[in-house]
Amino acid sequence: MAQGQRNHRGRAQFRVDEEQESTPIDDRLFGSFVEHLGRGIYSGIYEPGHPTADEQGFRRDVMDLVKELGVTTIRYPGGNFVSGYRWEDGVGPRESRPRRLDLAWHSGESNEFGLHEMRDWLDKLGGNELMEAVNLGTRGMQEALDLLEYCNVPSGTELSERRRANGHDRPFNIRMWCLGNEMDGDWQIGHKSAEEYADLANRTAVAMRMIDPDLDLVVCGSSSHTMPTFGLWERTVLERCFENVNFLSCHAYYAPKDGDMASFLASGVDMDSFITDVKAIIAASRARLGSDHQVFISFDEWNVWYQDAEASRSPEGIGNWPVGAPLLEDVYSAADAVVVGDLLITLLRHADVVHAASLAQLVNVIAPIMTKPGGPAWRQTIFYPFALTSRYARGASVLKSLQSGDTYEISRYGRVPMTDSAAVRGADGSLSVFVVNRNLDSSVDFSIALPEQDRDRQATVSTLHEDDPSARNTLEDQERVVMHARKDFRMDGDALTLQLPPISWTVIHLA
Repeated sequence: MAQGQRNHRGRAQFRVDEEQESTPIDDRLFGSFVEHLGRGIYSGIYEPGHPTADEQGFRRDVMDLVKELGVTTIRYPGGNFVSGYRWEDGVGPRESRPRRLDLAWHSGESNEFGLHEMRDWLDKLGGNELMEAVNLGTRGMQEALDLLEYCNVPSGTELSERRRANGHDRPFNIRMWCLGNEMDGDWQIGHKSAEEYADLANRTAVAMRMIDPDLDLVVCGSSSHTMPTFGLWERTVLERCFENVNFLSCHAYYAPKDGDMASFLASGVDMDSFITDVKAIIAASRARLGSDHQVFISFDEWNVWYQDAEASRSPEGIGNWPVGAPLLEDVYSAADAVVVGDLLITLLRHADVVHAASLAQLVNVIAPIMTKPGGPAWRQTIFYPFALTSRYARGASVLKSLQSGDTYEISRYGRVPMTDSAAVRGADGSLSVFVVNRNLDSSVDFSIALPEQDRDRQATVSTLHEDDPSARNTLEDQERVVMHARKDFRMDGDALTLQLPPISWTVIHLA
């Protein structure tokens, strides 16, 4: 990895303010997302006959990478898919499960993999939390109640006994539930107005709590910051649902528009603004209602996604409904990984209100992990910033910090900082600083004013950067882009200094 500058060098300083209270990071911030879409499941996490498959058909090589990635929760089964899904199709004997049409992605669904398989897969990963979504598109309150009874009631009812007969004697005890998906979007099956959705979501939430009062319920917010109904949708939904839900969802995907890489690299600026706006709307709704209840943000879909690329085009034709066809299989670049690292920094800085998040998605479909049917699994470039942030920030607290430094002008967001950063204090007392250099051309001299307790610690520094920011990891070259250990930093008294190359993401860990 060449560290040479490309034009002039910028400067940035970072200082932790230990006098201010830190913010605990919810483990759910490091969630991911598995949808019945493309090869996310079939030949992704599930491939009977694969050389690494276990007795249930789960790919062990994929499970190993998911563990390394450090995901905590899995949002399932959608996504757009859930708005046409019959949950009953995915339980019971496999030979009796029906084949269906998935209208969301113009695909076939064999239902060979369903709720029980997902729960078993998560148990094998180590008991990761299942975040279940209910269909409020083509179905409604009764189907949500039936699914909740099936999952969480221990025994003694028709549906709980059906679960037991299907092989799970103990309840699934799912705590977090999404009340539909992207119901503000006209692409969504069963799309509703804010008023229609708010009434249905609130009635469903009230009824679900009659079965299990301690659920964490996620109500749909806007599908992006640019939706024409953004703001009004949130206010309408919160006005009717506030006391009965725990989370409001946000979704955001980023990609270069019209070749504007400079603005793409600053995507964190938009996510920051999105979260700030939604936080303000939640606070205003709470004040208007005079409520003591707290509602947080579940940023349960976020990533880089090239939505207009060939890989994202759905099949067409009334006779063409393939199961497990390659869809949305973006191959990520080093620049894409830097953007993902910046988005993770943004989520950390808003840990006071963002208590859950889901990288969309997990395997093959706009994912950090890729597989070949019958072949290997490998890490995409975006794998690395997520895995390292999860490793050092899970169970930690975000520290208040002061940042200053050079700025630069871009077309979409105006003048923005060249760098963005966040610091966390681990449960073991360690300090980790995550920092991104968004600039296309300039390296940055970055300086951290070290708290007194950290000045004698051993530091490790690694950077994701390539001289060719379009470099990618592929089947043929699976480690073209990796993290690079750094030895060229200086610890001098109360400061750590290093140079951040252009288009880079760096983690500094003081253990």
